Amino acid sequence: MLKSREDLQNLRALYKERLDRQKVKILICAGTACVANGSLKLYDTFMKLIQEKGINCVVDLEHEPEGDPIGVKKSGCHGFCEMGPLVRIEPKGYLYVKVKPEDCEEILETSVVGDTCVERLTYHKGDETHKHQESIPFYKMQKRVVLEHCGQIDATSIGEYIAKDGYTALEKALFEMTPEEVLREVEISNLRGRGGGGFPTARKWSQVKRQKAKEKYIVCNGDEGDPGAFMDRSVMESDPHKMLEGMILAAYVCGAKQGYIYVRAEYPLAVKRLGIAIEQARELGILGDHILGTDLCFDIKISRGAGAFVCGEGSALTASIEGKRGMPRVKPPRTVEHGLYDSPTVLNNVETYANVPAIVLNGGQWFRSIGPENSPGTKAFALTGNIVNTGLIEVAMGTTLREIIYDIGGGMRDGAEFKAVQIGGPSGGCLTKEHLDLPLDFDNLKKVGAMIGSGGLVVMDEHTCMVEVARFFMSFTQNESCGKCVPCREGTKRMLEILERIVAGNGQPGDVELLEELAETISATALCGLGKSAALPVLSTIKYFRDEYDAHINDKVCPTKTCQKLRKIYIDPALCKGCSKCARNCPAGAITGQIKSPFVIDSAKCVKCGACVSACAFHAVKED
Repeated sequence: MLKSREDLQNLRALYKERLDRQKVKILICAGTACVANGSLKLYDTFMKLIQEKGINCVVDLEHEPEGDPIGVKKSGCHGFCEMGPLVRIEPKGYLYVKVKPEDCEEILETSVVGDTCVERLTYHKGDETHKHQESIPFYKMQKRVVLEHCGQIDATSIGEYIAKDGYTALEKALFEMTPEEVLREVEISNLRGRGGGGFPTARKWSQVKRQKAKEKYIVCNGDEGDPGAFMDRSVMESDPHKMLEGMILAAYVCGAKQGYIYVRAEYPLAVKRLGIAIEQARELGILGDHILGTDLCFDIKISRGAGAFVCGEGSALTASIEGKRGMPRVKPPRTVEHGLYDSPTVLNNVETYANVPAIVLNGGQWFRSIGPENSPGTKAFALTGNIVNTGLIEVAMGTTLREIIYDIGGGMRDGAEFKAVQIGGPSGGCLTKEHLDLPLDFDNLKKVGAMIGSGGLVVMDEHTCMVEVARFFMSFTQNESCGKCVPCREGTKRMLEILERIVAGNGQPGDVELLEELAETISATALCGLGKSAALPVLSTIKYFRDEYDAHINDKVCPTKTCQKLRKIYIDPALCKGCSKCARNCPAGAITGQIKSPFVIDSAKCVKCGACVSACAFHAVKED
């Protein structure tokens, strides 16, 4: 139990010394994506081989090591999910991609016992071979603040976090700064909420700080419901103590004694590692009564949600923690005045809290020097879709879409042409070719009718139907509506019905105008942020891809041939050999004919499944 600043400093020195004695470290990615691809088998294989070869090894910092052992660690997410499972060898900096259990012995002999690189397992791009992580284009252009330790330390070790100067910001705040001085640094930094709204963090904290209520709460929103988004999940899995430290600093500023982390139950690994981190912090006295011997008393509980997208909204989230149905309420009063249990509540997301320790440690001006003046700092994005390199990235605010997609993401798959990117999930909008050089920050995106949201980037190529994209996001939003207010409950349903008609080939003149009218009404009258932003994907696709809507409605054609019910499949009699393979593969019995004579498709029976297209060896079955 740490009872003073000196206790923490002495423990940090001990952990650093033990970590430094690990002459070589094997860091096996144990983030969700790599675990799904079998990375835990790699860990077991390495441990078995090490035991068989009698190699001196340690897996934690809690015990005094003998000599200079190697360290074997289950690290957090390295970010380069496309190339997983990933293994990094330190201090040499070798990064091995798509590693299999049968590769472990060669890595052990060559790069751990030996001192050379296994080149066949490194990242290759064309003729280029990248032995070291830092030289890979995916990593080279990133600036990691929140993700600094992700993939670099044992994700379940408070010792490694402390050895890497973790909880130094808390120590500095408690013993060198007043709560007002900490708040002032956050204010100077101009840190804006990373959950999507971009509200100034210091303003929110100051509003709670000045409340005279007896009870105050610090709540972390780890719900992260956007399709394709996994930034917060990765931080909770990979570096949970950084987020906890940010929450404790918020409690110090605002005078709160209790905190909650609201995380969806669909994140079992994040829930598990958060639980481990909280228990470790309690055991050391970093959470609980009289933290480090001071007057600060603060503890944190985990509250698991059932996966309702609407619970990402502040008032719905706090209602869910209280055990009520997660539904938003009319505001004001706002959460900073009457939040959790009707008490003043600071509510920020995972990434926002994870930025705070670095701000306190390095100063607000340091943070403000990164990125544009009004949107400083960095932003983590989940890069997914039709792009070469998918994964988790962190870049300075103001980085352009072109830099993210082509320099970091490696461009479009299979040489396809870039078409659009959906940013901000169901609450965001589409950016197109004309926006490739737009600096990504809160203000620039707002000007073009989009928003950063939590940070999901779904990249789409020329083969993507934008009407279907709008239908998908509207379907998601309609399903996730809590149903409390009529505009969202009924309006999104009507918009979805229209979009479903259009992609089914039953669109009518005036449908686009009706969609725009409904969108305007819902945005103006819905109760919460979910409803107010529900129509953004539809409006942005209409704005930039009106021709695709017109083709679906007027010509009954999907230009990208994505919408199944608009596919027009026929058999070219000049190429048909009469083999009957197409008829034998048709599930609807829509193809008839005589052997050695051209077959024909009955369009009334055809279900447009495309089985005949793939079955024909002579390319006689075609699509318009």
